[in-house]
Amino acid sequence: MIREPQQERSRTTRRRLVEAAVETIGELGWNGTTVALIAERAGVSRGAAQHHFPTREDLVAAAVEHVGEIQIVELRARAADLPSGRSRIERAVDMVLNLYSGPLFRAALHLWVAASTDESLRATLVPLEARVGREAHRVTVELLGVDESHQGVRELVQATLDLARGLGLANLLTDDTKRRKQIVAQWARVLEPPLASAKISRNREDTDNV
Repeated sequence: MIREPQQERSRTTRRRLVEAAVETIGELGWNGTTVALIAERAGVSRGAAQHHFPTREDLVAAAVEHVGEIQIVELRARAADLPSGRSRIERAVDMVLNLYSGPLFRAALHLWVAASTDESLRATLVPLEARVGREAHRVTVELLGVDESHQGVRELVQATLDLARGLGLANLLTDDTKRRKQIVAQWARVLEPPLASAKISRNREDTDNV
């Protein structure tokens, strides 16, 4: 039997701990989550968990980065199927508005609520969420195919992400699928004129510079 190299075993253990942390926080919330519970779910000893992540905050920081990375990877993977032209906006909006849903968003929401009254957790979470948020914003700009240098475009992109988070919150209590589809279609109609204008203007500038 070939033994797994030590470095690979270490990466595997870290990944299992991070994934278990996301699951545990999503189910039990921040106050119900302990390193011991996470280690048990990951199938490793508590000592091994604390070797990789000395504190619960360290483990949560890794979990937040993990959630952000998965969300961005999923967006990029589906972006290849986006059409060009006007139909791209509605498809891109649909992708973004469905970004904040499911167990990953549930875990993030538990952390946001807990961080509002926990100074230590907030100090860990705020800079991480800012970095993840900037990346989500940048990818959304790419998906929509727009130029942020045009007035109002940045605010519209951010409003799209804020709307996505709000819909994700509503979906935690009841299945919001039907209403979400209607909102996707309407928000795409709202976005189309200003974003289309930004695209046209950008393309004209590119042509003038050739």
